[in-house]
Amino acid sequence: MFFNALSRMSSSGCKGKDSWPELVGAKGEAAAATIEKENPLVNAIVILEGTATTRDFRCDRVWVWVNDKGVVIRTPIIT
Repeated sequence: MFFNALSRMSSSGCKGKDSWPELVGAKGEAAAATIEKENPLVNAIVILEGTATTRDFRCDRVWVWVNDKGVVIRTPIIT
């Protein structure tokens, strides 16, 4: 049986790729674009380190945490 990347369940239980460790150190907006290209089922949201966020889990959301220079500081994951 054949499954493409979007039909596969990830370790989070969501469809498609759910983690982008290779983007740590990249510019936030570029990282968000890469995330949405690699998994079109998610919305990548660039957010400044220290900003308060909601704690609910959603398969369609990836926080892209950046520092004051706009650089990704932690692995973006579906949250």
